[in-house]
Amino acid sequence: MGLSAHTFSARFWSLIGATFLGFLGIGTVLPGLAPHVRHDLGGSDQTVGFVIGIFSFVALFSRFFSGPLADRRGRKTAFLTGLLSCALAGAAYLLPLGITGAYIGRMLQGFGEACLYTGAAAWALELAGIHRSGQALGYVSSGIWGGISAGPVVGHWLGSFERAALMQMVSALIAFAILLQIPEDYKPEAHTGQRRWLPRSLIAPGIAIGFVNVHYPVVAGFLILHLARHGNSGPAAFSAYALLILLSRFFLGGLPDRIHPAITYFGGIAAMAVGLAVLATGPEPFFAISATALLGFGFSFPWSAVASTVLRQTPERERGSVVGVLSAFYDLFVGISSFAAGLIAKNFGYSATFGMAAAALCGAAIAGRYVFRAKTAESVIAEVEYAGPAAN
Repeated sequence: MGLSAHTFSARFWSLIGATFLGFLGIGTVLPGLAPHVRHDLGGSDQTVGFVIGIFSFVALFSRFFSGPLADRRGRKTAFLTGLLSCALAGAAYLLPLGITGAYIGRMLQGFGEACLYTGAAAWALELAGIHRSGQALGYVSSGIWGGISAGPVVGHWLGSFERAALMQMVSALIAFAILLQIPEDYKPEAHTGQRRWLPRSLIAPGIAIGFVNVHYPVVAGFLILHLARHGNSGPAAFSAYALLILLSRFFLGGLPDRIHPAITYFGGIAAMAVGLAVLATGPEPFFAISATALLGFGFSFPWSAVASTVLRQTPERERGSVVGVLSAFYDLFVGISSFAAGLIAKNFGYSATFGMAAAALCGAAIAGRYVFRAKTAESVIAEVEYAGPAAN
């Protein structure tokens, strides 16, 4: 079946390497962002939620640009655009603009991540083959979470938020240079007619992905602050979370290609629910690290399970846009939950935010039932085609 990692080309692994570098800088900055806003810039807990959340709203609207950009101008163009924006985000953090600089950096980072991920995911699918979509997306995610898991270590070694911001800029520019050397085979086709921006077939998958990711702004924004009161295991717990995602997606990312993806989806959200419930109690360091590791392990599976199910039924010329739309649901739910988490933390404490994230998984389970219902490829393709008279 050709599921061995050795069957992937050098171009594929160069693409994964560039993805890793793009997210290494993001990972270097992210764990220190909330403490930087809260302590260095004098922001409130609500401000932390707003700074974290603005990223997702910018990324949300950027998906509707990045998807068509990848389909109409090429996957490489979208990827390069994202890396350049991430480099500019690192520069914005270094400007003496206070909270404003944090907002500008997060906005540039949101636009950059939208273009970076859409280009990388669509390009990786073509290099790997759609029959290995789950594994290809798993390796892309490994590059992402490899960068995010290594980032806190690098950030700690660098010793300051300013140096971490510089690292984000430099790593994005190195990835940009690498990507310039990788040839692209995809040939964009002419697009005529009016295209539906939100096909009905993507609503249930999008909602499922959205609810699964409600936990992310809670972990990114409040895990370190929450666990500071319970043994100060936050940095280690965040690294464990990211590392388990990295390892699981690298070694187990092909599971949705070999077993029914519903199994990996529902098993993943069950593991996430247990991890979040334990974290809400404010556990001691050993249990906190174990719970975030379980959370990361469970989180490794829902995205690839849903995305591979949808992308197998999507025409090649529309895959960039489909990735963009599915990712837009992620941004929408993460953005809303970021603001909600900030308000909940302010009024009810950090533990309540983890309870909110656990409750959201009930919505993910309900939406998942509609994602994995049997449906014909023709019905899905018909919905993602351009609107207008059928010409089949």
